[in-house]
Amino acid sequence: MPGPATDLVQRLYRTPPDRFVAARDAAVAEARRAGDPDTARQLARLRRPTVAAWLVNLLAICRPDLVADLVQLATGLRAAQRELRGPRLRELSARRRAVVTALVTEARRLAAEQEGAPAAGKLPLAEVESTLNAALSDAEVAEQVRAGRLLRAASYAGFGEVPRPQLRLVTAADETPVDRVPDRGAARRARDDRAVRAERNRRRRALERELAAARTAQERAEAEVAGAAAAEREEATALAALEAELAEVERRRAATEEELGRARRARRAAERTATAARRRTGEVQAAVEALVAGEGDAERGDGGAD
Repeated sequence: MPGPATDLVQRLYRTPPDRFVAARDAAVAEARRAGDPDTARQLARLRRPTVAAWLVNLLAICRPDLVADLVQLATGLRAAQRELRGPRLRELSARRRAVVTALVTEARRLAAEQEGAPAAGKLPLAEVESTLNAALSDAEVAEQVRAGRLLRAASYAGFGEVPRPQLRLVTAADETPVDRVPDRGAARRARDDRAVRAERNRRRRALERELAAARTAQERAEAEVAGAAAAEREEATALAALEAELAEVERRRAATEEELGRARRARRAAERTATAARRRTGEVQAAVEALVAGEGDAERGDGGAD
């Protein structure tokens, strides 16, 4: 029975968890519209991963080369642990730290490129690191990581695969009177085992100190982010208030300019009226003076006739 296309499934598992269900349901609906009920049913069975699992899936889908390095390293670590090869185990442990650090850094970078991804400060990178360390110790977890369909983070308490004793059924034919024969190989293995455990404990303590320092640095950085965000909000509020004041000043300026224009027009009209009134006054004054002068001439003429 053909299943969903690989690129479609990978696209769904690249989708941030908050958007996974909507994207899956849309793909199911599209398969049904295309007349493919089997694919629709298989898509509907896909489950939303946690944020940590989503980050690991991003690595498997977008950087399979790095995940392949992790799986190869896991095989070497388990082999060295089973064989109790201390120097080789220490060498691979140093390489493990470098590979896990590179993968966690890459997961953070890939998440920043995804639309709708959680903020960088809210990414559960410690869970991602725990899952990668579990993959280094457990072949089944490593295969789940490489498949890119992890649903939740994994964890592992130790470093390396716990060696299992090689047991076989002892029959009567195997019983010999060689009791008390020293087993030098067992003594050597016991010494190597103690060295491995001591190295493991040392590394665990060092990692615990490193984790505590990283958490302190993270808390300090998040406090700085919160302080900067609060300052940004405060400045944004002040800017909004200034812009509102500026808008009010502009409104008042426009209204004042309009009033000034009306006052100027009224003044010019008044000046025209005053000019016309002065001209009319002059005309009437001249007429009065002419009339008065005419009356004076007439009175002088009447007096001469008497």
